[in-house]
Amino acid sequence: MAKITAVCISAAKGTAKRNVERGRFIREYGIEGDAHAGNWHRQVSLLSLQKIEDFRARGACVDFGAFGENLVVDGIDFSSLPVGTRFRSGNVLLEMTQIGKECHAHCAIYKQVGDCIMPREGVFARVLEGGDLNVGDEFIAET
Repeated sequence: MAKITAVCISAAKGTAKRNVERGRFIREYGIEGDAHAGNWHRQVSLLSLQKIEDFRARGACVDFGAFGENLVVDGIDFSSLPVGTRFRSGNVLLEMTQIGKECHAHCAIYKQVGDCIMPREGVFARVLEGGDLNVGDEFIAET
């Protein structure tokens, strides 16, 4: 069973996010208080805990949110799922809209360690149904 490990937000784009442990997900907007929220297809970014742990095993010391991810989930390999996959956690329903992203200007983590996994391993989603999510909540992929 997959579980939410971190809920991260940032007040400004281009900065690392911080784990706030819980978030209010707003329909067709994103996470309340997050700089990347808005009326577009990349309202929420997701990254697998296993991908972060693999990156750490290569010697990088990174906190949750360092890659710009909103949700860290243990037990799902997001990059292996197709666009259109839906995720349910409590009242919240997300729909995957994009796998990876092009990195035009290297982020702070890339400048620090010479690599970033978000362009390869991260996925993006929009909020179809809103509600509150917390660290420890169950997270289910509906394919």
